[in-house]
Amino acid sequence: MLASVMAGVDGSAESLTAAAWAAREALRRGLPLRLVHAWDRHPRPEEEFDSAVQRHLARSALRQAQDRVRAVYPDVRLVNELVEGLAIAELLKASEDAELLVLGSRGLSGFTGFLVGSVAQGVVARATRPVVLVRAGEAATDERRPTDETDAGPRTAYRDVVLAADLDPPADAVIEFAFEAARLRDARLRVVHAWQTPVLGLGPGEVDLLDDAHRAEERQNLLTGALRLWRDKYPDVEVVATVTKDRPRTALVRAASGAGLLVVGHRVAERPLGRRTGPVTHAAVHDVDCPVAVVPHD
Repeated sequence: MLASVMAGVDGSAESLTAAAWAAREALRRGLPLRLVHAWDRHPRPEEEFDSAVQRHLARSALRQAQDRVRAVYPDVRLVNELVEGLAIAELLKASEDAELLVLGSRGLSGFTGFLVGSVAQGVVARATRPVVLVRAGEAATDERRPTDETDAGPRTAYRDVVLAADLDPPADAVIEFAFEAARLRDARLRVVHAWQTPVLGLGPGEVDLLDDAHRAEERQNLLTGALRLWRDKYPDVEVVATVTKDRPRTALVRAASGAGLLVVGHRVAERPLGRRTGPVTHAAVHDVDCPVAVVPHD
């Protein structure tokens, strides 16, 4: 199957918002948009009527999303796909050929951040392709900076793309995704790396020679080295790289304020209790108010 931008839809307001965001991303990337709805058919004969109703509702959800996208983005190439099975498993399977998968999450009224449903959480934890979470109510205008009174241009610049950089070790797939997202938008890329003083027990005769200033310089050098290749590959992307002493999740939420997209990494290695998100990714998908791209890596 050809590469595409994929959106999971279920008829909810948040999935319609996700479909619209995915349509804009498909146009930016020059790719078709796949709208996918997964439904779990009841196989027992006595439940055939319920299955028929579910299939009708599934088709209606797809049609609603399709009509909404075509009304606003008539130039996007659109493909609809109805699949049977458990939502998490089927969305993961369908997304294997996609460049990214877009899902909706309910906004927390009066607060920042997402209310992330079980399907979105399950997909993010297990996906091998980038997953973007978009909160309900996100509009095309939210991707751009507020129009300045002195700006006479016909278009308003995109808000920053923010990359939460992990240097232990740096993940090329995550960095590349962030640079490409910034290039597609002609947006500034802000790279943020947070570190904390390690809590280590020193043995007899050992001296901790690295004070905070030295650690900060060391981390800044590591970040500069990790970005060097990508700066050369994307010379037109303006990059601002910052190292800060803070809790990673606190620094991430602060950096994402006012951003157009936050990019975080997610290690796909199996954990003792199965695949799940780490604390930084968890904070990203729950505590920020802009779209979040979770990029899996080894």
